[in-house]
Amino acid sequence: MELDAIDRAILKALQQDGRISNADLASKVGLSASACSRRHDNLEKSGVISSYHARLAHKALDYKMMVIVHISLSGQFAKTLAEFEAAVKRVPNVLVCYLMSGEYDYILRIAAKDLEDYEHIHRDWLSALPHVVKINSSFALREVIERPNVGL
Repeated sequence: MELDAIDRAILKALQQDGRISNADLASKVGLSASACSRRHDNLEKSGVISSYHARLAHKALDYKMMVIVHISLSGQFAKTLAEFEAAVKRVPNVLVCYLMSGEYDYILRIAAKDLEDYEHIHRDWLSALPHVVKINSSFALREVIERPNVGL
């Protein structure tokens, strides 16, 4: 889908406030409510807008640690990757999982309440993932920046 300036303005406004009313959104981007609603629907149907959700404050929910985990598998065969990916999707504390090029096969971002909680996650979940031969964990000391939005 080719995005014009109005589509980009709609997306920017929705990234700032996903709960904005259609009337307010239309006013903000200079469209009628019906025209804005049509464009908004088109952005959803085309997949440019993939979902809506509440962003939770991990620390407020007692998840005080962010752990970056590098994982190496026994190989990169299609079956191996598929089995690992199916299993890692069931680990509740994994916030993000990327298949990587380079030294490690996957990088995960994991939320943990404390070191003891991460030990449990490591022992009971990560170590049990299929085809894992190496786990390297790094603990985030401080979050400097996290952008939930793409620049438009």
